Formats: sequence, structure tokens, C-alpha cells
Amino acid sequence: MGLLWLITIVFAVLGMVVSGILRSKFNKYSKVALSAGLSGKEVAEKMLKDNGIYDVVVESVEGQLTDHYNPAQKTVNLSPEVYSGRSIAAAAIAAHECGHALQHAQSYSMLELRSRLVPVVNISSKVLHWVFILAFLGIAFHLFSSPIVLTLVIAAQTIITFFALITLPVEINASQRGLAYIESARLTRSDEEYGMAKDALTWAGLTYVVAALASIAQLAYFVLMSHRR
Repeated sequence: MGLLWLITIVFAVLGMVVSGILRSKFNKYSKVALSAGLSGKEVAEKMLKDNGIYDVVVESVEGQLTDHYNPAQKTVNLSPEVYSGRSIAAAAIAAHECGHALQHAQSYSMLELRSRLVPVVNISSKVLHWVFILAFLGIAFHLFSSPIVLTLVIAAQTIITFFALITLPVEINASQRGLAYIESARLTRSDEEYGMAKDALTWAGLTYVVAALASIAQLAYFVLMSHRR
């Protein structure tokens, strides 16, 4: 189990580093005014309208970098700094979240697949959550001697890994849609501004890359353990 803890710690640290850089980029670009002068809310509403989407509501939610699209309620939820901010960072994040709304409206296959997997992923996460708790208590060694339990763990981790891998194209595509709109709508007036928006979304995407790599590494560990058994 020592290797599993090492994998967990390494990717947790890597995740914190990437998240820290993302926050630093967000704070930096939040101080750079958007040439178009629009707030994140206005960017989102304009992008939705220009793409013929009228049944999605733009709302403000608490926290920093808590921005997300809710397909069930059809809401683009923006953190206060993005919702009210008139910066490069606010425009980039707002456009990215609207990218998900466009995916939903156009029945983007990867987004639909990811949405269908959510209930199964929630169950799988609970299974692994208890495995880690038992491992911490020193009981998991006995559990892993059971082929049935180990197979269950591998199945749960496989589902989570598959979900993490599907999330990558969903997030990348949303950023591509957002950046394409920022450019076509001329929200930025220079290559430098556009580059800042792209840089912010690139680092946001890297957080999902780290999560996917961590999931793959954990799956590989469980599979290796199964072969050794």
C-alpha cells in the first residue's frame, strides 16, 4: 500500500502546484481590463444570444474559481469576480462555461456520455473512499487478499478513470469554443489580450490533465496488485 500512498501524495502535490499557478494566472489577468469593456455576465449572455441559446440563465455563485455549467438546470454559474469583473480572466472563464452550454445545446456526444456516467461515478467514488479509509486504519491489507474485493476496486477505479479521460475532451472543446467566440466577437483587441485568455484556460485545462493522470496511476497500481495476487 506504500506505493499507493506515494502515488496519491505525488499527484496531490502536483495538483496543488497546478491549481496554485492557475490562481496566480487568474489573479494576474483579473487586473487586465478587457478591451470590449464587458463584464463576465455580459460576455456570457452575449455569447449565448449570438449562438441562439435563450433558455440558459447566467447566475452568480459564491467562491473563487467555482464557475461551472449546470446542464440539469441550464444555468451558467459564475463566481463573483467573473460575474462582475471586466477583465481578460473574467471573459475567458465566462466564455469557457458558455462553451459547455453550446455543447449541451448541440448534443455534444462526450458531454452527454459524461452526464450519463455521473451516477455510476458517484457510487464508484464512495467505494474507493471507504477503501482508502480502511487502508488508513490498516484493514485494507486483509480486504485486498480477497479477489472479489480487489476486482470491485479495479472496476470502480476503471469507471472513475474513464470518466476523467472523457472529461478532458469536454473541457478542451469548451475552451476552444470559448476562445473562438472571444476572437470572432472581437472581445480582445490585440494578440496579447487573446494570448492571456488562452493562457488562463490552458492552465485551467491542466488541472483536469493532472486528475486524469492520477486516476490512471491508481488504476495501474490496483491492476498490478491483482496480477501479483
